[in-house]
Amino acid sequence: MKRSDFECPSCGAGVSPNAVGCRGCGAEKVEGRWVEAGTYDGVDFPDDGDFDHEDFVAREFGSVASRKSGKELFWWIVAIIVLIAFTLLVLP
Repeated sequence: MKRSDFECPSCGAGVSPNAVGCRGCGAEKVEGRWVEAGTYDGVDFPDDGDFDHEDFVAREFGSVASRKSGKELFWWIVAIIVLIAFTLLVLP
């Protein structure tokens, strides 16, 4: 086999004779010939720019005011007191 059979025609990186794609640039071997990779970066984010981050956070996590309930504050205080008591018991 020729040396060129072991190099990617797009980027020149070494490839296995049985490879179906190049690890260097992503070019693929389709039906015996090499096809250059597109510009796909591996992330499928929408390009329309209509994504509202603040609306997403509000829908997924609720508003900040709704998270500050009296019950939650109570359990935070209890957790802190328990941690302090545990620390004082462990220390000599």
